[in-house]
Amino acid sequence: MKEIIACLGAGRMGRGIAVVFAYAGHHVTLVDFKPRDEATFRKLSDDALSEVRNTLATLAGFGMFEAAAVDTLMTRVSVVPESAAQGALSSACIIFEGVPEVLDLKREALARASKLAGPKPIIASTTSTILVDDLSSAVDHPARFLNAHWLNPAFLVPLVEVSPGKHTDPAITARVKALLEGVGKVPVVCAARPGYIVPRIQALAMNEAARMVEEGVASAEDIDKAIRYGFGFRFAVLGMLEFIDWGGGDILYYASRYLTGALGSERYAAPEIVERNMAEGRRGLRDGPGFLDYDALDVEAYRRGRLKAFVELMEHFGLNRPPVL
Repeated sequence: MKEIIACLGAGRMGRGIAVVFAYAGHHVTLVDFKPRDEATFRKLSDDALSEVRNTLATLAGFGMFEAAAVDTLMTRVSVVPESAAQGALSSACIIFEGVPEVLDLKREALARASKLAGPKPIIASTTSTILVDDLSSAVDHPARFLNAHWLNPAFLVPLVEVSPGKHTDPAITARVKALLEGVGKVPVVCAARPGYIVPRIQALAMNEAARMVEEGVASAEDIDKAIRYGFGFRFAVLGMLEFIDWGGGDILYYASRYLTGALGSERYAAPEIVERNMAEGRRGLRDGPGFLDYDALDVEAYRRGRLKAFVELMEHFGLNRPPVL
């Protein structure tokens, strides 16, 4: 029997996580952590289960699996009231906390949940903004606590950013990674820094896109078209640091210098590592090393593989036309 998963809170994040784990064969309990009368709890429970069912039905409609399987998957998801929290939390292998993004609320919920659960279950906050070490002191046995930041929609986006704190046992981090990989997710481990990885990068990109609308550089429609067919197209195949190496770190080095002067803003200045890579001749594919190391790589086969992935994306967008003969 697969391990039991508990979600602290029956809101949007808990429901998305329930879809993921039920799909992968786990039983999932959504724990309502607010005192409610029976009628109010029943409405919350019905709403949560209805949303999980509708999400699964939608995925089945997209051809991911047979629609007849939805009923089976739904038998793995339950919602329990606060009065049943202790039994649900103590029987879980991991508890994903998904209460609102308010520090005091999260700390209170984590403190209560960790006492009810006992020392065995792993506890992971799903916060998108609060650092793990601002929460860990609220948890009994903080060695079993970390952050696991899911990107919405949680049931589709593969990435989960796992952020251990200064008290987190490395074995717990390894167990959470393995659990996530076992349900088809792609976990990455990042230090406890504001913004994790993706939110920190996308905040810069989103603000810059908004700034270009403000400056009249292009219409919102054309900027979004540029993102879909240029920026996003390339980064769906190449990682961002891989992309620097692909074109050459010198391109970023000189472009950063030009943009900093032309736009009069230090936000375009290259970090020291880009300057250092230039000085050390680590410009990427042309030199062997860059941010990544290509010395032992069959570079031609690697290039062909990436180009093939671009061609497949062109087919997805309906842009792969035959030649004019």
